[in-house]
Amino acid sequence: MNLFGMIDSSGSAMQAERMRAEVVTANMANAETTRTPAGVPYRRQHVVFAAGDGDQNFAGQFSGQLSGQLGSSSQMNGVHPVPLPGSANAAPGVHIAGVVEDTAPPLKRYDPSHPDADAEGYVAYPDINPLTEMVDLMGATRAYGLNASAVQAEKSMIASALEIAK
Repeated sequence: MNLFGMIDSSGSAMQAERMRAEVVTANMANAETTRTPAGVPYRRQHVVFAAGDGDQNFAGQFSGQLSGQLGSSSQMNGVHPVPLPGSANAAPGVHIAGVVEDTAPPLKRYDPSHPDADAEGYVAYPDINPLTEMVDLMGATRAYGLNASAVQAEKSMIASALEIAK
């Protein structure tokens, strides 16, 4: 993987963590929502991450880099070249596979004066724990910050390499 591929990986992770933070804040904002447009209590949402495919074949990357320098492929012991890093699917990364609803049943609280109370006086509230949501938000914020630091370090390495080349 080249340096720009590393920036792409960190960038995709930053996008995924931003989406995770947005979902967590939506969960916290709707922690007391007893009726959605569908007529049911809000359900907690989760972000599901998936790894990008990328080009994980080191021998293929190595042969692709050296194919022009060595001449014939017979000198490379039968290793076949593959697309170089920087092509469409060479840089592995993170993407959002989906946002799924929590399957936990709503919490029942006794409040007969609430407009959404059932015949027995219970109101269905979302099963959202603010402490859990804050921990998730802190994790997303920390991961975003670490990826931003990685991008800055990569930019610094590129700048240093350019200074050496002068």
